Amino acid sequence: MSRFSVVVPAHRVQGYLRECLDSVLDQNPGDLELIVVDDASPDASAAIAAECAERDPRVQLVRIPAHAGPGPARNIGADHATGTYLLFLDGDDLLLPGALEAIAEALDEAGEPDVLLYGHDRVDWWENVRAGGDDLTGDPLGVTVAAWNRVFRRDFWHERRLVFSDGPYEDVVPVRRAALAADTRTAVLDKACVRWRERRGGSFATTPGREHFALIGRYEELLAAADPADRARLVPHAAAHLLAVLDDPGRITAGDRRDFFRGAARLYRTYGPADAAATPGERALATASYAAYASHRKSRSRRNGVTRKLKEQKKKLRARAMRLAYRTDLRRPLDPHLAVYGAYWNRGISCNPAAIHAKARELAPHIRGVWVVSSRNKHRVPAGVEYVIEGSRRYWQTMARATYLINNSSFPGGFTKRPGQVYLQTHHGTPLKKMGLDQRRYPAGTHGISFQKVLDHTDQWDFSLSANPHSTEVWERVYPSTAYQALEAGYPRNDVYFTAGKNEVERIREELGIADGRTVLLYAPTHRDYQKGFLPRIDLERFAGSLGPSYVVLVRAHYFYGADAGLRRHPQLVDVTGHPRVEDLCLAADALVTDYSSLMFDYACLDRPIVTYAPDWQAYRLARGTYFDLLSGRPGETPGAVATSEEELAELFRGGGWNSAEAAALRAAFRERFCPYDDGGAAERVVRRLFLTS
Repeated sequence: MSRFSVVVPAHRVQGYLRECLDSVLDQNPGDLELIVVDDASPDASAAIAAECAERDPRVQLVRIPAHAGPGPARNIGADHATGTYLLFLDGDDLLLPGALEAIAEALDEAGEPDVLLYGHDRVDWWENVRAGGDDLTGDPLGVTVAAWNRVFRRDFWHERRLVFSDGPYEDVVPVRRAALAADTRTAVLDKACVRWRERRGGSFATTPGREHFALIGRYEELLAAADPADRARLVPHAAAHLLAVLDDPGRITAGDRRDFFRGAARLYRTYGPADAAATPGERALATASYAAYASHRKSRSRRNGVTRKLKEQKKKLRARAMRLAYRTDLRRPLDPHLAVYGAYWNRGISCNPAAIHAKARELAPHIRGVWVVSSRNKHRVPAGVEYVIEGSRRYWQTMARATYLINNSSFPGGFTKRPGQVYLQTHHGTPLKKMGLDQRRYPAGTHGISFQKVLDHTDQWDFSLSANPHSTEVWERVYPSTAYQALEAGYPRNDVYFTAGKNEVERIREELGIADGRTVLLYAPTHRDYQKGFLPRIDLERFAGSLGPSYVVLVRAHYFYGADAGLRRHPQLVDVTGHPRVEDLCLAADALVTDYSSLMFDYACLDRPIVTYAPDWQAYRLARGTYFDLLSGRPGETPGAVATSEEELAELFRGGGWNSAEAAALRAAFRERFCPYDDGGAAERVVRRLFLTS
């Protein structure tokens, strides 16, 4: 018997179903059965489910001869289930990575409760993700009324004779009954486990009409059968639910609003409290006054507008106050021992600034280093490292008084560079793609960049750190200014490639869970300006399988795509997107497989094989522009073996071309051109030039 039975009703969801089912089958643990109930869907939903069932024995397809609706379809799925817990998932939603593992752990910790509530997020058709907004710490009746944000112990479900209703709002009755039962053992997991996909059209939730009046009937059924205590507990939540649906133009049209209100008011006056109602909405229901409801709705809208304006004004006033205080701070003397650091637009402690900061603490302990981070990334700051939150009062004080400014991108907020301040721009890569002013000819990658602001920022620099002569030449042209000088010292972040020993590499591999004797490949493709999300142009499972069990592939998606690559579980694939130090991943890898990532220039310091996998080279060059032909095969341009298709890539590893003498010769020429200054001492050179030169 499986621990989880996941029931998915399928009707007109062919565009979403495959991804939904994959999101379930890719879970760890895989101790589950997936029951897809084809609700006589006229599209390809049944064929998709059948294909999935043929591929995976955990999938069971149940067919209904005539369309019954999601409620009866779920009931049929529950009757076929054999798992300990029931999880109901809509065919157009997703089970988030790691959800079942987290749910299983929560069930264990809670001692196998009857019901476990968990969080969700929601995504619209523009792929904007936002939190679900539920407070799981309060009354379970206050959580979004849905079957998919909780699991039920199967025996509990059948013992209580819980069934979904026939018709719209089919989950209200069983979900509410389970929550109302006094002896229900309920636990919560404060983690988003389901992604609710908001469809632009074609879903019940976005189709207005009188079918939504069914919600009134569902609460009539519940309240009529409830005892006085349960009724008193349920009524406020029922009123809130009814008013929320009433306020939603995607469900109730303006012409139907008065009739819906009257039905809700009749329900409330029948079962609601005899004394004064708690909220303005409930008071309108209690008096059956649609005018009072409309007035409240209008005043609430006006109030929300006023609140919004007040927040905007407060924000402007705060910014103005910050600016005034900042101008005062600008008149105070600079602190000769204060340095402020930033990296990747305030994402945390990393890259060249981090290596410089660490070396400065060793060689120049009189320099106090303070980092700028965003509030959402402050958890990434290690213990013992001083930091300020961008935009805060302390941030502006620090920016006004620091003598040294070190960043690989830019500082937020438009600070004023003072006479006496020294700004080191470290950059964060060697340019293969067009940068700076050269981007003007490639608008696909600019996303509204103000090139005047780029030049204004460049005029603030005193030093521009360079890893190689190629970078020096490019930076001088694309960031033109007489204000700065090139500091050709190498990249401090690359020092570790020359100083780490065998024990350090073994430690990193052990932390990544890599067994001895395995060949480790780091697959690290770069971001495409013309695509959303991590979309590797390779079937990673098939590629890993073709390599054989002696290989492990570390997969590192670009940081633009979040903390994970959304991989399916596979014994030879390790998702390292969220790993805090890419340098550790490079040290652990026997070879790098990448496309156009500047990581190739850093990895070349290790003198290990670099394989270029570039199936869309022409598209990338046309959209983004490049400074040389990575696939030319010319020494100094191509870092090693090249593949332009998945078959070619697999053959490189099967036939040994990835580590051939020809590839080694190309790598040597590449290292000579792009790593001439990197030798393990770059951070020390920068620290001495910046902080210790009188």
